[in-house]
Amino acid sequence: MQLTRQCEYALRTMLELASHPFGEIISSKIISERQDIPEDFLKKTIHLLALNGLVNTVRGTQGGVRLAKAADEIRVSDVVEAIEGPVAINPCLASGYFCPNQSRCRISPVLARAQHAFMAELSKESIADLAAKD
Repeated sequence: MQLTRQCEYALRTMLELASHPFGEIISSKIISERQDIPEDFLKKTIHLLALNGLVNTVRGTQGGVRLAKAADEIRVSDVVEAIEGPVAINPCLASGYFCPNQSRCRISPVLARAQHAFMAELSKESIADLAAKD
């Protein structure tokens, strides 16, 4: 499993927003330039973050994007799931997936523990925690 470039861009976008006072609107052009993210790709990323309630967008000449809630309330796992969707390191771990081998599978429990550990690690850090490391 590998997180996508878009997920990396989303995390960098959230860090950029967290580096400004809460509620401040930052233009996508500024985020694009400071984080070296192609602006068209950034707009798609911001759209996903907004759909998941992590950022708010404001239209118009003074528009841009801002955090929807405080950076210490947003976990790294929230951003990953906003971009990647629900994490399942194997199809058998996806919600609603039916596996005919589930009752006798020896692999699935190991993968489930690995997935849980992965998400638990991503849930330990907030965007504020990451921003404070600068």
